[in-house]
Amino acid sequence: MQNYKKFLLAAAVSMAFSATAMAETLKMGIEAAYPPFNNKDASGNVVGFDKDIGDALCAKMKVEKCEVYVSDWDGIIPALNAKKFDFLVSSLSITDERKQAVDFTDPYYSNKLQFIAPKATKDFKTDAAYLKGKVIGAQRATLAGTYLEDKLPETEAKLYDTQENAYLDLTSGRLDGMLADKYVQYEWLKSKDGSAYEFKGDPVVESDKIGIAVRKGDPLRERLNKALAEIKADGTYKKINDKYFPFSIE
Repeated sequence: MQNYKKFLLAAAVSMAFSATAMAETLKMGIEAAYPPFNNKDASGNVVGFDKDIGDALCAKMKVEKCEVYVSDWDGIIPALNAKKFDFLVSSLSITDERKQAVDFTDPYYSNKLQFIAPKATKDFKTDAAYLKGKVIGAQRATLAGTYLEDKLPETEAKLYDTQENAYLDLTSGRLDGMLADKYVQYEWLKSKDGSAYEFKGDPVVESDKIGIAVRKGDPLRERLNKALAEIKADGTYKKINDKYFPFSIE
């Protein structure tokens, strides 16, 4: 009987140790200034499509605790590599340049780049000749900002630290137009501030693949890919998509 009690005690200690060892906390990095993908609600809580996707992935991976780390956009990749968080789910375009600094998961949605401008500007065009000398806004260190600098060098590109600050200048009349992700613009155009603006022309980039970033060589990438496939298969992804958009962005 004494030996049996020792056995039970050892088993209990072993199970407790195993449970502790299996407990896992992961931190997700998010800009929290890019609605509807990521922003803060009236109480200061981080919300949005990216946050919901991150939470769903953590749930699939059976992570005990999934925390949010908010980072400014300009320093968000350096913050990941400095181990301030474990993965970055903040509507990051998969580019060759960024692949040199981080590893990406499979895309978790696809986007497009499109111009917006005042509805009153009936003749607004998206070709280089028309945009020569025009002042066009975009967020710094984004695909839109790079497009303006590389494809439209004679356009006066004004780059901003956040998309929200770019909108402020647009509504103040300091910009002739804006280039940004279509689905972010779609949300803003529905707002009171955005009601006087509209999409102009066709998207200038049709297939902007958005991925989750991890540090180079981190095996977390494969776990995230597996979880991403699972939330797409079981309908979780569609529920999150439908919460924000009346169409699929996958």
